[in-house]
Amino acid sequence: MPDTPYIPPKVWTHEAPSGGKFASINRPTAGATHDKPLPVGKHPLQLYSLATPNGVKVTIMLEELLALGHAGAEYDAWLIRIGDGDQFGSGFVEINPNSKIPALADHSEGTPVRVFESGSILVYLAEKFGAFLPTEPRARTETLNWLFWQMGSAPFLGGGFGHFYAYAPEKYEYPINRYAMEVKRQLDVLDRQLAERRYIAGDDYTIADMAIWPWYGGLVRGELYEAGEFLSVHDYKHVQRWAAEIGERPAVIRGRKVNRTWGEESQQVPERHDAADLD
Repeated sequence: MPDTPYIPPKVWTHEAPSGGKFASINRPTAGATHDKPLPVGKHPLQLYSLATPNGVKVTIMLEELLALGHAGAEYDAWLIRIGDGDQFGSGFVEINPNSKIPALADHSEGTPVRVFESGSILVYLAEKFGAFLPTEPRARTETLNWLFWQMGSAPFLGGGFGHFYAYAPEKYEYPINRYAMEVKRQLDVLDRQLAERRYIAGDDYTIADMAIWPWYGGLVRGELYEAGEFLSVHDYKHVQRWAAEIGERPAVIRGRKVNRTWGEESQQVPERHDAADLD
């Protein structure tokens, strides 16, 4: 802990970057910082993203739809380099005023429909193509329960634990312990759920799995924050079983490559404009 406790000022001002990795993506104001129209490819669905856990949700969904034979789910995936500030360009802000990836524009029906927030994109695509979201009210509600669970829980994993454990310029005991406790509680929630079900919401693979897997599946597979041993992720046997099964799906393997610019070269497809780009 610091020698001198921090005393908040009467009025907070943004005087210096917050420090740490990804500090450049944060600022206290919204809106575009520069003029930069977005490119538009040949397909009706135009995705602007990066292969973070939130971005991967959508590319997995699109690849799963294509695997089912939904030709209308063909898409162009354009790379948004958040470290370079692409998300603050005028074209991106027009699609997502919150300046976060992923963002989708659907050009299939006249005036493009903008869709932002990864959970909203998953629901939009599920309803558009009639897939991966049950229509029976009870099953649909259970799926949405877990989709919104993920949307509300992941900030504690990413912006909370991930930031203080992996990215903050200095490591402090209190925030790391606080968020580690919460992440382990969330893993226990999932483990208890998956002890009785093959997939998150029941017997069927849904958008709930697609939303949760990139974050919590990645965590227990040792792909997030190099924190597997610290969090004893091997203890969550049912999450491990589920994460391994989802990870073997061909569409998941394909979707994880899209808009990726790090890791093994064979796993990087910075932009995707045709199915052959993933071969």
